[in-house]
Amino acid sequence: MNHAPVNTGILPVTPYQQNCSLVWCPASMKGAVIDPGGELPRIEHAIAAKGVTVEKVLLTHGHMDHAGGAAALAQKLGVPIEGPNPGDRFLLDSLAEQGARFGIPDAENCAPDRWLEDGEEVRVGEAVLGVRHCPGHTPGHVVFYNQAAKLAFVGDVLFKGSIGRTDLPGGNFEQLINSITQRLWPLGDDMRFVPGHGETSTFGFERKTNPFVADAVLGG
Repeated sequence: MNHAPVNTGILPVTPYQQNCSLVWCPASMKGAVIDPGGELPRIEHAIAAKGVTVEKVLLTHGHMDHAGGAAALAQKLGVPIEGPNPGDRFLLDSLAEQGARFGIPDAENCAPDRWLEDGEEVRVGEAVLGVRHCPGHTPGHVVFYNQAAKLAFVGDVLFKGSIGRTDLPGGNFEQLINSITQRLWPLGDDMRFVPGHGETSTFGFERKTNPFVADAVLGG
């Protein structure tokens, strides 16, 4: 049931310029906010400007620049939080501490209404986002994708020309490489992705050019 495409708007927030994404089903104008790390007035303005009715908040993982504003936004909009995988519970339980330490003082601890597992789906209006559990940057990191729009929201797993850090608590380099090659690449070379920071790209372009995970580098 991935036949309904989503539209998206990307809004960099927090001092880390994290790509918060507003996604919506154009048929119903119902949508979701992915990774509201902070600067909630800007996010709320974008929601109003697009005329979207937000049904849920989605989280790729538990770092403060992605999840610090999730609890406040969900409470204000009266919507549930879905994601990430339970492996990131320890991070969501320490968001306020992370924020105080790294410059996002409004970050609040967060308790999702629904944890997500690999292969599950979340609905946004009439559209469906598939879920891939992609540990490595964090243990519970998930990726959302909409097959009809050929669009994925990969958080800090993969970037244009780079990959996510694995030197933070719960990080694992081998896991990260496996997540990218075994759970992202099969979605197709033409899948465009919104990373947690920086420019969009496609899986195919990264398979050709990314110095960390290109086929030529990994022997693919």
